[in-house]
Amino acid sequence: MPAPPLFWSQKKAGRRHIRFRELAADVLGSGWMFYFVIFIQTAINTGVGIGAILLAGECLQIMYSDLFPNGSLKLYEFIAMVTVVMIVLSQLPTFHSLRHINLVSLLLSLGYTFLVVGACINAGFSKNAPPKDYSLESSKSARIFSGFTSISIIAAIFGNGILPEIQATLAPPATGKMVKGLLMCYSVIFVTFYSAAVSGYWAFGNESNSNILKSLMPDNGPSLAPTSVIGLAVVFVLLQLFAIGLVYSQVAFEIMEKKSADVKQGLFSKRNLIPRLILRTLYMMFCGFMAAMLPFFGDINGVVGAIGFIPLDFILPMLLYNMTHKPPKTSIIYWTNISIMAVFTGAGFMGAFSSTRKLILDANKFKLFSSDVVD
Repeated sequence: MPAPPLFWSQKKAGRRHIRFRELAADVLGSGWMFYFVIFIQTAINTGVGIGAILLAGECLQIMYSDLFPNGSLKLYEFIAMVTVVMIVLSQLPTFHSLRHINLVSLLLSLGYTFLVVGACINAGFSKNAPPKDYSLESSKSARIFSGFTSISIIAAIFGNGILPEIQATLAPPATGKMVKGLLMCYSVIFVTFYSAAVSGYWAFGNESNSNILKSLMPDNGPSLAPTSVIGLAVVFVLLQLFAIGLVYSQVAFEIMEKKSADVKQGLFSKRNLIPRLILRTLYMMFCGFMAAMLPFFGDINGVVGAIGFIPLDFILPMLLYNMTHKPPKTSIIYWTNISIMAVFTGAGFMGAFSSTRKLILDANKFKLFSSDVVD
């Protein structure tokens, strides 16, 4: 699937758009479709920010519970700690400021995956390993809803590469570099996500937690991995989550500061510094508050995938391609794009419904500001 920034607009011949919303404004105009694109991007950025803060807080809680089994600190307190750190780090002014953080994040992803896969294999062969159950849900309707929720989560995982505002920071000529970047992105996603998912499911079956570290440290029975391994994995994933939250938040910051900033003055001028400090602090506080109030990590992933990544990755690119290049209505590429749009529009609606349904069902089981993350 081509990345959206590679499109050329016939309305402004020869101009390569490097931001999705600029492309949408040029092709779709400034009507409701343009604001729909902004809504999708905002949903993705905010959802990922909330999920990153929530998971980081949970990782701190896991380590704290291991060191202090009778400790009194709750999940929302760890989320507050993470939010404070994110507020400080969010003051880095631009994407370019994050280039070294992104490189470290890549290395941390590989390190975390290596530790988790090794720990799961060790746990699977351990004499204390829990019984494995690979059976599906008994209800046919429940299996269907779970299937569409899973599709939404997978879309969220593989949609990370299609974030044009990040690709826009590449030095020209950007086209070849964008393709190489996407190939590298999908290679890393495949190696890290799938190896951890397969090893975790093999070791724990359908009782595997969305945060595999919790499965390695069950509430009942001994830990299934050495404390040093768990501790190192927590540090790796915690630092990586800071990077993820910052990268996605930068897109939201750019949208907000397009109106509040004065480009004629410097980044650190009083005119730009004070609004940036206030807006970014309020945004991170909102993400932290939502993470603490509704600790539904898997459900958030599903909702973000359904209403954000599926339209952004599988529907809008095909629509914009047909509108820009205007292939003949009798051509294969035209009907291929139409078919992809139709299939994923249905998948998006079903995914949004099933993810929201699961979120509501899970919300009925837990109180606000619960100290347990819901899968």
